[in-house]
Amino acid sequence: MISCSAGRCTLQGPVTIASVQSLLDEGARSIAGPEVTIDLAAVTEVDSTAVSLLLEWRRQAAAASRTIHYVNLPANLRSLAELYGVTELLG
Repeated sequence: MISCSAGRCTLQGPVTIASVQSLLDEGARSIAGPEVTIDLAAVTEVDSTAVSLLLEWRRQAAAASRTIHYVNLPANLRSLAELYGVTELLG
C-alpha cells in the first residue's frame, strides 16, 4: 500500500511478486509532484521484484521530468540492490 501527502509517500507491507503489479498501478496513480520521497521503513517483506518496482518508478519519474528519492530501505532490499549492482540507482 502507498500513501502520499505533500511530496512524501510511504510504502507499507510486502513488496513481492504477489503485490508488485498492484503497487505499480497504485504508484502510477499516487506518486506525483516534481520531487517525491518514498519512505520504505514500513516495508515488511521483499523479493527481487521490489528492486524492479523501485527502478520502474525511477524510470517513470525521469520520463516525466520528476525526481524520486528512496529513504529507509530495509536491509534485505539493500542487499538485493547490491547483489544486482543497482545500489547507486536507488540512492
